[in-house]
Amino acid sequence: MKIIVLPGDGIGPETMAATVDVLEAASRRFDLGLELVHDVAGHDSLKLHGATVTNALLEKVKAADGLMLGPMATYDFKDESKGEINPSKYFRKCLDLYANIRPARTYNGMPARLGEFDLVVVRENTEGFYSDRNIESGSSEMLITPDVAISLRRITRSCCERIARSAFELARTRSKHVTIVHKANVLRIADGMFIDICHEVGRDFPDVKIDDFIVDAMMAHVVRAPQRFDVIVTTNMFGDILSDLTAELSGSLGLGGSLNAGDQYAMGQAAHGSAPDIAGQNIANPFSLVLSAAMLLNWYGQKNDKTPFMIAAKGIFDGVAAAIDAQEATRDVGGKLGTRETGEALATRLSTV
Repeated sequence: MKIIVLPGDGIGPETMAATVDVLEAASRRFDLGLELVHDVAGHDSLKLHGATVTNALLEKVKAADGLMLGPMATYDFKDESKGEINPSKYFRKCLDLYANIRPARTYNGMPARLGEFDLVVVRENTEGFYSDRNIESGSSEMLITPDVAISLRRITRSCCERIARSAFELARTRSKHVTIVHKANVLRIADGMFIDICHEVGRDFPDVKIDDFIVDAMMAHVVRAPQRFDVIVTTNMFGDILSDLTAELSGSLGLGGSLNAGDQYAMGQAAHGSAPDIAGQNIANPFSLVLSAAMLLNWYGQKNDKTPFMIAAKGIFDGVAAAIDAQEATRDVGGKLGTRETGEALATRLSTV
């Protein structure tokens, strides 16, 4: 398996270095034959190539088997005419990575403030309120006058159908329960279509329980009793917010693994940002990116019917859980190690599995 590795900005190089240690250990232990090809995006690419991402890099990614994208300073990139392109948006749009899969679970060794839970947010990734990716060219935000701004939202049947199907297929491998999250009481046409299509797709999965909640009520339910949910499917912005909440409820946003997947390509990406305020201090939690890498291995194994990759992914998932329980982690999740040492400890743990 050939993986393009883009370290990113801020804490990205530190967390990616730890993730690479883990991937290399997993490759040795499970005989995966991983080929990690390092390149740049973000600020480093802007300095070298005049753009945060390039078409040449995209072609390299398309020729590979997967992509690992480190945290990017996306808020810094405001003017695409100057090469300041949001790399995350770029790859999601150009590779049609329509499903953003974000698991959240509690871990032994950390306080389960709301009780134990294990859920997944399945977020539509290519349209919705995200103005930088929901039209063919340019942005769907417009400044009508100096005092009037308009943002357009796109919802399409095809995107609703495929994200719903992704959620139901995932639910069949878990507890067979899908919760649809929407705002159809206000966004009657767009979210009305989303919820109707999700229920239509659900009829192909008669063994899966279906319920639905308005998004603001859902936030209250998740905080009150997250263990009542299994797979949650929703539109882009709602999913972004909800998945950050569920990751934090698990103990830390630093535990938020994230896979961006389409029919042909996939990208592992931490759920958090580049955190420039702590960059270079060796204190950032690498587990979000590590878990994302494990999800990428699992995706590749499932897509290509290669069991060793799925076994390796489970080894990483289990290794992270064991490391947290043993306090072999960063301080935000109860450990005492730095970023680099956390990656090294997990790599060592994997070698003895």
